[in-house]
Amino acid sequence: MSIFLIQMLAIFAIFYFILIRPQQKQRKQHQEMLGKLTKGDNVVTSGGIIGVIVHATEQALTIRTAENTRIVVDRGHIGRKIESE
Repeated sequence: MSIFLIQMLAIFAIFYFILIRPQQKQRKQHQEMLGKLTKGDNVVTSGGIIGVIVHATEQALTIRTAENTRIVVDRGHIGRKIESE
């Protein structure tokens, strides 16, 4: 019985360090990035729309995708920030 318990603990530890912990770390980094978004940042939404933030509130961002096109997007649906070269 003790061998079975040790094996189950080892499997749980492996899953934790290979799957759960890296996912939590990535989620934390994404939340920090979302909190730092400001006007003028280039972003990509989770749907693949690329644009520049023209107005930011706590819950939503207004993104300019073309000269006369603006889209209001929930802050949580921003996939990543594009860094300027």
